[in-house]
Amino acid sequence: MSYPNIDFLYLNEEDMIKAGVLDAGRCINTMRDTMSLFGKHDYLLGGPKANEHGLQMNFPQKSDIEGFPLDDGPDRRFMAMPAYLGGRFHIAGQKYYGSNSHNSSLGLPRSILTVTLSDVDTGAPKAIMSANLLSAMRTGAMPAMAATYLANEDSEVLSLIGPGVINKCALMCYMEVLPNIRKIKLRGSSSRSKTALAMKKFIEENYPQVEEIVLCDSLEEACRGADVVSEAMSVTKENMEEFHLEWFKKGATVFSMGSFLYRNYEDFLHTTMVVDNYGMYEKYLSNFKARGPVDEFGNKREWVIMGIHFVHLVETWAVTRDQVRNLSDIVLGKAPGRTSKDEIVMCSIGGMALEDLSWGYDCYQKAVEIGAGTCLNLWHEPYMK
Repeated sequence: MSYPNIDFLYLNEEDMIKAGVLDAGRCINTMRDTMSLFGKHDYLLGGPKANEHGLQMNFPQKSDIEGFPLDDGPDRRFMAMPAYLGGRFHIAGQKYYGSNSHNSSLGLPRSILTVTLSDVDTGAPKAIMSANLLSAMRTGAMPAMAATYLANEDSEVLSLIGPGVINKCALMCYMEVLPNIRKIKLRGSSSRSKTALAMKKFIEENYPQVEEIVLCDSLEEACRGADVVSEAMSVTKENMEEFHLEWFKKGATVFSMGSFLYRNYEDFLHTTMVVDNYGMYEKYLSNFKARGPVDEFGNKREWVIMGIHFVHLVETWAVTRDQVRNLSDIVLGKAPGRTSKDEIVMCSIGGMALEDLSWGYDCYQKAVEIGAGTCLNLWHEPYMK
């Protein structure tokens, strides 16, 4: 019996750029396709209910073992995110990454990511690719795609809270779908933070139609008067500022992709609540409760993800499940998006490996078309049959 040769394509970051990983318009369309398939249940994620974000490995804050790695900063973790996506993609795979906030001192991104695409039937790899840009673009494209259903078309003021890589990619995507943006507000760790100043320069160099850029001194300043608020913060719990509904104008659309600290959950009853994957936030809340009300140092635990706030309201009977809309149902026309000029829309975008697979697949197809990447061999014939 003969065994087939297995080759796969390796795409480094330069290859991914050649393959169009930064093509905002195309990525937005891919995210629309992805959410359509999600709404049709033509997908699988990990876990017993096929809805989990991924499997995360966290390090302890203390250990008696000499040299054992410790959780000595935010996002000190490893994570594997397996998935299958059907439709025109029909691909399996996973995103995998390690994260350490101390990477910045080495001149490295906090997280270093790769995506693997695999044949659904054999499991053989089809591609292994650099995924930092891929992940950032698909994350930024999701709220922009959602904005086509949820934001007022004449939105002029955009607020970027957390002006890092994710919101830079989100900005590239927002500007594709919100042509009337003329004012951008930036909120970093301070009004003169390196990321805020770098974002200001990026806007000035790439979007001459923007007439005003405001470096905000507070979270409240960043929120007030904004038509669209894009939150993508990565901060420790100790450094988080709490949001307040009164800061948002009538008709505002608020997207949260990172940390959204809010304590008066009932305020959300006066908003339109939207989630990308309700089941994922149910699992988050279940895991949160399983860890107990306090951490190992006796500090009170609080969840800081917008979608968990919504699930909590459903589980405490403050709202019914159908009052939290699924973004996929909106994309498929099964549920309304924005229904009035004045409603405040709150949308939680937690991110799923499905998005990494779909955008990775489209970049892979483009790479094959243009001859980008390096063909590598897994085996010509397996040594053990």
